[in-house]
Formats: sequence, structure tokens, C-alpha cells
Amino acid sequence: MKNNKHNFSETKTVRTVNDLDPKFLKQMQKKSRKKEGLAITIVLSIISVVYVLPVLAVLVNSFKNNTYVKTDTFALPFSKEMWAGFNNFVTGMTFGNYPFLNSVLNSLIITLLSTFLIVMCTSMAAWYIARVNSIFCKIIYYLCVFSMVVPFQMVMYTLSKTADTLKLNTPWTIPIVYLGFGAGLAIFMFVGFVKSIPIEIEEAAAIDGCGPVRTFFIIVFPMLRPTMISVGILEIMWIWNDYLLPYLVLDINEYRTLPIHIQYLKGSYGTVDLGASMALILMSIIPIIIFYLACQKYIIKGVAAGAVKG
Repeated sequence: MKNNKHNFSETKTVRTVNDLDPKFLKQMQKKSRKKEGLAITIVLSIISVVYVLPVLAVLVNSFKNNTYVKTDTFALPFSKEMWAGFNNFVTGMTFGNYPFLNSVLNSLIITLLSTFLIVMCTSMAAWYIARVNSIFCKIIYYLCVFSMVVPFQMVMYTLSKTADTLKLNTPWTIPIVYLGFGAGLAIFMFVGFVKSIPIEIEEAAAIDGCGPVRTFFIIVFPMLRPTMISVGILEIMWIWNDYLLPYLVLDINEYRTLPIHIQYLKGSYGTVDLGASMALILMSIIPIIIFYLACQKYIIKGVAAGAVKG
């Protein structure tokens, strides 16, 4: 009798759960999802604030006098003694013998040329690697992937010597060096996207009389647009903010990029005007932040498109 009662209570409980209103179940699921979404939003908001704090510190200190940047780093410049206004920006742009606008122009030339060279060369190479299934192509592909994990410090000494020997120490020739370092990630993303393109489209173009060059530029190249934009954005952000490679390769007396110009804001006995440095850092990061915020959706689309097939 005890066992029968126990079985009866279990079946009654099961029937009660199964007989719940579907609308009620959906409401319960929505509430649980809202709670999970709220928790995730709070955690991500805290992480975002932590990442934004350094940028806010640069913004605040760019309007302070040099003395208070060192002593009251995180204080807001409310007092007259602490407030420097736009004097730091003027000082940073007029400091030294090298013109500030020349540094901006050099950074712009290097960034645009390097990005164009990387996108064009790696897209063609990735199409060849993805379509020609040979041992040679696989070796090239894995070497490009391996180059992404090689630290720059391992090759920087030999690189600077080679660049000087081959006369790659100008803003017009250093994009060749950037092509070697940026090819790994670009080829990895392009190959993944090319593999997702049906080969029948290219076969139809070949039947219509298109050669390999026309097939790539007329058929394949327009289809690579999502990954192309994504690669271009990532490369622009990297090259614009890069300091070490131009410092090692370029002739500093004739050519300086914006990060190098900021590093040379030194007075006598090695003293650094931190207020002017913060002002120029703010001027250098604002364009790239705006550029990234405007194009971040293309990064997500490009990475997702390139991850369809590995």
C-alpha cells in the first residue's frame, strides 16, 4: 500500500507539471532570460568601464599643467592652477625641430599604403592557396599562420639591418615590411572566406572565357568585400598605432610617425612634458576610435564570414 501511494503521488506531480499553461511557461522562461541578460550586462559594463578608464585619464590629463599630471593624475582639473586649457596641444604641436604635420602625414601615408598592399596581395595569395590544393600551398598557408605567433622581438635586429640594406627606410617603402608582418592574419581570414565561395561560380566564369586574372578581379574580388573591410580595419588600427617597427626601420632624422613624434617630447636632461604628451596621445587616438566605432560591424561580419570553413 505504501508503494502504491508513493507511485500515485509521483504520477500526480508529473501530470501537474505537464498540465501547466504554455503561456505561463513562456513567461517564466522570459523572466529567467531577462535576469541572465541583466547579469551579463552588468558584468560587461564593469569590464567596459575598466577598459575606458585609461582613455579618460588621458583626456583629463591633456588639459592639466605638467606638474599636476605627475602629482594629481586622477584629479579633475577644476582649479585655475591645474587647468592648462589648450596650451598642451599647442606645445605638443610646436615642440622640437620636426613639424607635427609632417609626422601626421608620414603616419597617414604608411597606414594607407601598407593596408592597400596587404589587402591586395593577401587576397590574391589566399585565393590561390584555397583553390590550388597542393603540398606547396599548404606549406605556405601554415607558414603564414605560424608567423602570427612569432614575437616581433625575435626578428627586429635582423629586420632593421635588412631594411637598411634594401633601402626600405622611407614611408614609401616601409609598407613592404608591413606586408610581411600583416600577411599572416590576412591570409588566414581570406582563405577561410574563399573556401565558403562555391567553386561552380568560378567554373562558370572559366566556361565564359575568363582567365584567372579576370576571374579573380571580376568574380572573386567583389565577393571578398566583407573580409576585405574587416582585414583593412584591423590593419589600419595596428599600423597607425605602431611605434617599434617605424622606430627601427625609418631614418628618424628625416621621417617620424605620430607615435615617434610623441616619444620625442623631451626637454633638457630627459624631462618629459606629460601634459603635451597626453594632448598629442589624445589627438592620435581620437581618429582611430571614431574609425573603429563606425566600422566595428564590418569586423564582426568579416570574422564570421571567414569562420564558415577553416
